[in-house]
Amino acid sequence: MDVRIVNHSKHPLPSYQTIESAGMDLRANTDEDITLNPMERKLIGTGLHIELPVGFEAQIRPRSGLAYKFGITVLNSPGTVDSDYRGELKVLLVNLSEQTVTLKDGERIAQLVVARHEKITWMEADSLTDTERGQGGYGSTGR
Repeated sequence: MDVRIVNHSKHPLPSYQTIESAGMDLRANTDEDITLNPMERKLIGTGLHIELPVGFEAQIRPRSGLAYKFGITVLNSPGTVDSDYRGELKVLLVNLSEQTVTLKDGERIAQLVVARHEKITWMEADSLTDTERGQGGYGSTGR
């Protein structure tokens, strides 16, 4: 599927790192280094604008390496980009570690996954069908 993209950054377009990758890496597009103190959050621009087809969304997700090595994650994960959004893709990062972390311009800061989605209509009802799980929620199926 072809997706229109406008690149206002100085970096290459996002691309899949392996043949079976689901996500493409998004890069920080800044004029200076980004410093994140412990528990600090910042909205980081990518310089990218996309036009998704109707019926598709993009999800902005954390990069596992940044999360594991530095405690950096996407705060509203996954962030949803709707098909009618035309603004710059931005990533809300948070530093959950106890150390200050510095990210460089062009550094890979998140993943972008594009997926098809469905629209629903609500059917109001007085009750729902029974299942084995029933109303069991958080932790009800085990640790």
